[in-house]
Amino acid sequence: MPILAIESSCDETSVAIINEGKILSNIISSQYFHSKYGGVIPELASRAHLKSISDIYHQALDESKLSINDIQALAVTNQPGLLGSLVVGTNFAKGLALRYNLPIIPINHIEGHIYSSYLENYEYEFPSIALVVSGGHTALFYVKSYSEYEIIGLTRDDAAGEAFDKISKLLGFGYPGGPIIDKLAQEGNPKYTDFPRSMINSGDFNFSFSGLKTSFRYFIQKNFTGEIDLKFKQDLAASVQSAIVEVLVAKTIKAAKKYKVKTIAVSGGVSANSELRTKMNESGNKYKIKVAFPSVRLSMDNAAMIGFLAEKKYLNSHLNDYRDLTFVASSNALRARYK
Repeated sequence: MPILAIESSCDETSVAIINEGKILSNIISSQYFHSKYGGVIPELASRAHLKSISDIYHQALDESKLSINDIQALAVTNQPGLLGSLVVGTNFAKGLALRYNLPIIPINHIEGHIYSSYLENYEYEFPSIALVVSGGHTALFYVKSYSEYEIIGLTRDDAAGEAFDKISKLLGFGYPGGPIIDKLAQEGNPKYTDFPRSMINSGDFNFSFSGLKTSFRYFIQKNFTGEIDLKFKQDLAASVQSAIVEVLVAKTIKAAKKYKVKTIAVSGGVSANSELRTKMNESGNKYKIKVAFPSVRLSMDNAAMIGFLAEKKYLNSHLNDYRDLTFVASSNALRARYK
């Protein structure tokens, strides 16, 4: 049952076609122009989605070697995210649903990330602990199935990806900061200085990264004047990345041990970080816990994960359950969405 999925929650326009858990196409158009502004500009993002979505849609069909008449259902991200961006995707999907008389399955963007690791790791089983870590979210979930999970930890302030972005800016680099810090850190000394591991021993599964950002800024102001040499930037990047990764790994492993699961699934844009992958896998091996990461391309926002989860939802229901086009796009944040 081929499903055509659309993702437009932030600054990636993506259309994918999924059939029986296999990716037939997954076209992603990233809005790199936001880098000159130091972050995503919502109005510009929605305009870019509007400009590109039709072309991306046709590219996805061409790559899959299917026509719209072969598609049996649609899926679309409807929350959370930038409202204008979400409206572009949901309205495009509703237009297709009306024109071709297709059911449409609305999908929560964060749910898409929760299960994205399973798209390429079929052998991994439930229950699991899922860490979703990105520019907008850092959260831990206890996942029982494709339809049942509970949130067990959230960030109280900045997400990990947001911390990377702000630290990259403080070092004089651009946006997004995660890949920049990761690349710098590979040439740096992670023991150059000891940045705080906020809430690592808090006794719960919540996170906090705003204090780390503040500590980083004060360290630079105290120890450097003028332009910072590249070697020091590499050492600073390695040190701050080590602090962020240590907290993410410690909290996730602690949750896995408490809930007695044998699988950890890590997803979201920050899951592409090389040190996070290395340290999480090392800790997983130590405690005999399987660790699943999506491929780097599927770590970013993409429609394949939306179509994959939509297919799982369909298997537990019926396509006639998804004929209602009155659902709306919503920018509700993670804390408001999951209760």
